[in-house]
Amino acid sequence: MRILHLHSSFSAGGKELRAARLMNAFGPSVEHAIVSAQPGAYGARVAIDPALRVDYPEDFPSLQGRPTPMRLLRLARAMRGFDLILTYNWGAMDAVLAHRLYGALLGLAPLVHHEDGFNEDEAGGLKPARNRFRRLALARASALIVPSRRLEAIALEAWRQPRQRVRLIINGIDTAAYSAAPPPDAVPGLAKAPGEKWVGTLAGLRAVKNLPRLVRAFAGLTQEWRLVIVGEGPEREAIAAQAQACGVADRVHLPGFVPDPSSVVGLFDIFALSSDSEQFPISVVEAMAAGLAVASPAVGDVADMVSGDNRPFVTPAGDEGALAASLAALAGDEALRVAVGKANRACARANYDESTMIRIYRETYGHAMGVHHFP
Repeated sequence: MRILHLHSSFSAGGKELRAARLMNAFGPSVEHAIVSAQPGAYGARVAIDPALRVDYPEDFPSLQGRPTPMRLLRLARAMRGFDLILTYNWGAMDAVLAHRLYGALLGLAPLVHHEDGFNEDEAGGLKPARNRFRRLALARASALIVPSRRLEAIALEAWRQPRQRVRLIINGIDTAAYSAAPPPDAVPGLAKAPGEKWVGTLAGLRAVKNLPRLVRAFAGLTQEWRLVIVGEGPEREAIAAQAQACGVADRVHLPGFVPDPSSVVGLFDIFALSSDSEQFPISVVEAMAAGLAVASPAVGDVADMVSGDNRPFVTPAGDEGALAASLAALAGDEALRVAVGKANRACARANYDESTMIRIYRETYGHAMGVHHFP
């Protein structure tokens, strides 16, 4: 079986690492080809089992450009020879349209599209032109997979997708992997000293994550607290500049990307998000599985994801003062942090284990292909 993956980006973020986990779960009987709309953005490849056969075709037509008939035909022709086509987010939508227009003519495999959220260009609101484009392009897709109830509502209402095409699949992780406490030096280049406390986050360093906001919210905490931002991306310099401006550069650390979050997230004492837009962030589930309290804006499904004990620390979106107050309240009360973290761990184990997620993805892909036993 050969699967083609067309990504808006294959940098190491939530949707990309989930795709890698699914590929690993499907095993060596499936071959994969991965294309990124952003040239060279293949950071998530480190999370793929090296035993799998995975290609990164350099001659695949660009996923970006004007959607002219000839360019879309070239994209469609490049999709031949696969048993299943998987597309991800707005950056791959031209390929979805190419499949819609030329799929039947060229005998292309079924296509399943995945939408996981929005970048900064749609964080403040959906663009009507893109809504119309999605309605047109998705008309021949076998399924549209979304991870959050907010995105499910958008798919049904703004994109006018039929109920039978939209599939809500909640993100899951191997919750048991987050049970053990990591060693103090688990974060590359950074060891946790005795007595230190860490506010931590796992995030691609992109503008939509608004990590300078997190630096400002953190800056009021006492000296034993450090902010550890695990991830990589184009906003690194802006984050460092904000830390310098706030006078906390010596307490803000950017160690880079870590391929296995379970190996480091347990070192955090509080998990924090500061994003302008999220849907169902896997990093929050990872923090919950590690037994952490979460301070976050109420973006996407976060308020519904966390335990009831944690909900008071999910604050109005965009309210930087409220986020800072949540961090301060958790930082100042260890017993509270422990109690909230315990409730979050129980919630994660009960609701977000990856075995359920993998089973539903298998069912969805198998149904699209017309097979009863997907690998």
